[in-house]
Amino acid sequence: MTRQETGRIAEEFACQYLTRTLGWTVLERNWRCRVGELDIVANDRGVLVVVEVRSRSGPAFGSPAESIAGAKAHQLQRLVPFLLNYLHRTDAQPLRIDAVAVYVRFGQITSFDHIRNLGL
Repeated sequence: MTRQETGRIAEEFACQYLTRTLGWTVLERNWRCRVGELDIVANDRGVLVVVEVRSRSGPAFGSPAESIAGAKAHQLQRLVPFLLNYLHRTDAQPLRIDAVAVYVRFGQITSFDHIRNLGL
């Protein structure tokens, strides 16, 4: 499987997990602006949640969650004001950044972890 295929499987899984299991409403998928892209934007009982989906096929290069450090964390922070402007929301409204880390092996989800409030 290619990285893109693994990523699509992980993102689809994350959306279904958020909506079916947690009851969230997905507002945007693959939202883009000139600064970059957000994987999922959702509503968790009135809280706007930006969800970064990370996937791996195995632990050789670290966990999916560990890959959301440095430049990626900085980019997520830079994207939030553009998203708020696009959604006509203010900084005063609750917002959280989560991650869904997914292991995909041979096209199947082997495990996942939902990390709430990355604190970026």
